[in-house]
Amino acid sequence: MREFSVPVLVDVPPSANCTDVVFQRGVDEPDAVVIRRKESEAPGAPWTPVTAAQFRDQVAAVAKGLIAAGIEPGDRVGLMSRTRYEWTVADYAIWAAGAVGVPIYETSSADQVKWILTDSGAKAAFVETAAHEETVREAVPELPLLWRIDGGFAELERLGAEVSGDTLAERRASRGGRDLATIIYTSGTTGMPKGCRLTHDNLLFTARNVSHGPLEALFDVEGRSALLFLPLAHSLARLIQVVLIETGTVLAHSPNMKNVAPDLREFKPTFLLGVPRVFEKVYNAAEQKATEEGKGKIFHAAVRAAIEWSKAESSGGAGLGVRFKRALFDKLVYGKLRAATGGALTAAVSGGSALGERLGHFFRGVGIEVFEGWGLTETSAPSTVNIPGANKIGTVGKPFPGVSIRIADDGEILVKGRHVFDGYWNNERATKEAIDPEGWFHTGDVGQLDEDGYLSITGRKKEIIVTAGGKNVAPAPLEDAIRAHRLISQVMVVGDGKPFIGALVTLDPEAVEQWKQAKGKTEVSPSDPEILAEVQQAVDDANRMVSKAEQIKKFVILDGDLTEESGHLTPSMKVKRSVVMRDFAKQIDELYGG
Repeated sequence: MREFSVPVLVDVPPSANCTDVVFQRGVDEPDAVVIRRKESEAPGAPWTPVTAAQFRDQVAAVAKGLIAAGIEPGDRVGLMSRTRYEWTVADYAIWAAGAVGVPIYETSSADQVKWILTDSGAKAAFVETAAHEETVREAVPELPLLWRIDGGFAELERLGAEVSGDTLAERRASRGGRDLATIIYTSGTTGMPKGCRLTHDNLLFTARNVSHGPLEALFDVEGRSALLFLPLAHSLARLIQVVLIETGTVLAHSPNMKNVAPDLREFKPTFLLGVPRVFEKVYNAAEQKATEEGKGKIFHAAVRAAIEWSKAESSGGAGLGVRFKRALFDKLVYGKLRAATGGALTAAVSGGSALGERLGHFFRGVGIEVFEGWGLTETSAPSTVNIPGANKIGTVGKPFPGVSIRIADDGEILVKGRHVFDGYWNNERATKEAIDPEGWFHTGDVGQLDEDGYLSITGRKKEIIVTAGGKNVAPAPLEDAIRAHRLISQVMVVGDGKPFIGALVTLDPEAVEQWKQAKGKTEVSPSDPEILAEVQQAVDDANRMVSKAEQIKKFVILDGDLTEESGHLTPSMKVKRSVVMRDFAKQIDELYGG
C-alpha cells in the first residue's frame, strides 16, 4: 500500500459560499471585465464585455426573481442548457437565492430528465430551447416552475423588482460552506445516474487550492482569459467555471462545438479546458491539412522534433541541435497551429481520460502545454493535476493541496480531503459502499503512485478483463492508444473469459470523409483494405505497449459510430460497456469464431 498527501494551502472559512466573490468584486472592482459574451453565435459576431458590476447586478436580479417566485433555501432548481453566458448567470443566481443547482445535459432524454428532476425533488428548472421545454414538460408535467433562459430572465427580473437588496443579502448569508451547492448526477455507464451532493465548501476548497497552488501560474497573469465549450453540466467544466470566477479570469462561452475553432481565433484565450478527444482532433486536423497540401513529410518531421524537444526538457534540457530543429519548425508549423487557437494560448488542462504521452509531448513542443489531471464528480472533479515546471507527461500529476491519495492492496485508488462529496442524494447505501469508516472514498479506478507522488491511471476496477488463460488485462491503455489514430472514433476492448483479447472499433465520420477525398475515393466501407490497414497499424502500435498475452489479436470495425444518441456513450463520452456488449453480441461472437 502506498500513500501520498499534500498539505492544505488555502483554508476556506465555514461561512463562505460560491457567490461571495461575485458580490464582493462588484463593489471592489466594478469596472473590471469578468466575462465576454457574444450576442450571436455567428462567427465574427463581436464579444461584448461584461463588467463585475454588470454580472453581479444580473445575478442579483435573477436571484430576486427566484425568491419572489417562491424558491426557498435548499430548494433544488434544474438547469438544462448548452454552455453559454446565461448558464453561468442562472447558476450563480440559484446559489444567491440559497437554492441548489441541478445541472442536466442538454442532450438528455425525457427518461433521464424525469429521473434527475424527480429524484432530486426539483421545484423549478431553467431550460434553453423550446425542445428542452417540451422534454421537461413531458418528463415532469407536475413541475411547479419552468423558465426559458432567453425570455425567463426578463420575467424573473420583473417578478423580483420588489424584493429588496437586504432580503437578497439575508438569503445569501444563510448559506455557508456545509450547505449543499449542487447535485450533479453522474452519467453512469450502467443503470440510472446517482446524484452527487457537493457543498459550497467542496467547490470553494477545490477551486482555491487548485488556483492558488499547482495552477497558480495560469491564473495569476495579466490578460488571462479562458474559453469554455465543454458542457457545464459536467463536473470538471463546472469547477473550472468557479475557478475562473474566483480568480477574475475573463470567461467566455462557446455553446456550439462547430464554432469552437473560429471562437478560439477571435477570443484568443490564454487558457483552455479540454478532454483528450479535443486535442486529438486538433492534431488530426493539422495532420490532415498538411497531407492535403503536400506537406505531410514536413509535418511529421515537426512532430518528431516537438516530441524530441519535450522529452529532452523532462530529462535535463534539450541540446543545441534539438533546439535548432524546434526553432525551425516553430516558423514552419508550430506558429500556424498556435495561430489557429488565437495565438495567445499557452496552457490547457485535460481530464476525462488519458491524453497519452505522444500528444502530451507534441503539444508541449508546439508551445501549448497540456496539464493532465484526474478526478471524479464525487471529488468535485479534480484530485490530482500536473503543474507548470513539474509536468510529468504520461501521469495525471500529484494530489493538489489538501488531498491524500492511497493505493489499496488490490490497486484501487482511494481519496481523502475536503473536496470529497458528502454522499449520494437519496442513496445512503451507495454512500456507505463508496466512503469507508476512515473517510476514504473508493474511486473504482486502478492506478499506481510513484516515489514522487505522481499518479498513473491503469484502468477501472470493474472493467479489468480476465481472459480464459487467467491473464488480467486493463483495457483503458490499449483503448486510449488506438483512439489517438486520426480515423478512429471509439474503441472497446473485449475478451473476458475468452481465449484472447479483441476489440470493437468505430471510425470518425469527419476524418473518414477527409481521408476519402484525399484518396480520391467516392465510397468507403469498413472492409476497405486501406481502412483495415490503417486500423491494424493503430492496433499494432498499441500492442507494443503490453505483453503478448495482453495484445489485441483480432478486431472488427462496426458499421456506425458509438454516440450518445445511439445510447452507447454517456454525456461525458464514456462508453457504456454493458450496452455495447449487448447490442454487438453477434459481432463479438464472430471475433471468436462463433
